[in-house]
Amino acid sequence: MKTGSLAIALALTLAACGQADSSKAQDGVFAENRVVPGDAMAMKSSFAPVVRAAAPAVVNIAARGVQQVRDPFFGMPGQRETGSVGSGVIVRANGVVVTNFHVVNGMSSIRVILSDRREFEARVVLSDERSDLAVLQLEGVNERLPVLNIDDREEQQVGDLVLAIGNPFGVGQTVTNGIISALNRTETNISDSGSFIQTDAAINPGNSGGALVDMDGDLIGINSAIFSRSGSSSGVGFAIPAAQVKRVVDTAVGGASAVVRPWLGVKGETVSADIARSLGLERPQGVIVTNVWANGPG
Repeated sequence: MKTGSLAIALALTLAACGQADSSKAQDGVFAENRVVPGDAMAMKSSFAPVVRAAAPAVVNIAARGVQQVRDPFFGMPGQRETGSVGSGVIVRANGVVVTNFHVVNGMSSIRVILSDRREFEARVVLSDERSDLAVLQLEGVNERLPVLNIDDREEQQVGDLVLAIGNPFGVGQTVTNGIISALNRTETNISDSGSFIQTDAAINPGNSGGALVDMDGDLIGINSAIFSRSGSSSGVGFAIPAAQVKRVVDTAVGGASAVVRPWLGVKGETVSADIARSLGLERPQGVIVTNVWANGPG
């Protein structure tokens, strides 16, 4: 699991470059079909039906590889075995799994353990470091496997209930619950994904690549990183949104070896309160173009 510091980072979020659109929830506009639990009985409602539907498609991943090292005393080159533990989500019934790039990066052997304890070897079909996503294909699958539907159409709202399903610390499949704390979170300094879903559902090392699901049991994000001083959950976790996940999965299933991204040829800066005042804007929103690259697409 990656952990991020609270360093200031500027990120440009552009729908034309494959990033998530600005959510109405960030402007205080919420959908009318959300209902607050009305009594104590409603507060005690169980998440078990959602877990039963979603959990079979969430897998554990154990990967091993060889790392090149140099002896610190004599400077002689050598090798040492390294390993990684994470999670993944089955998104196609023939054994296509999506996980985090950092879970399988540099690994030569990948083993995927299903919720029913069956194990499969897997190979990397596509890896995309910029989005921190990788797509795997399970070997030897001769039946239809359970899958999670990638919900990239329903507009999520701040305050929606969510479940995080994964393999924290390698202890086995674990379910935690929380809410969507923020949407389109860009200043994370985590990856070049552009924007993230922020959640307070407990996410720990080993949850990387696991599922963030809504109350319909659909996949709305891939858990990717946390901000923490201790290395374990502090209630600030981040998931890669479903729209980005679907784009990478569709690219892999379509036979491409890399994700092709549009390029505007400009550099931008988030409009701060100071910039808004200097430009006479009523409120700080949007992006100001600070540079246009020569020979760009425009």
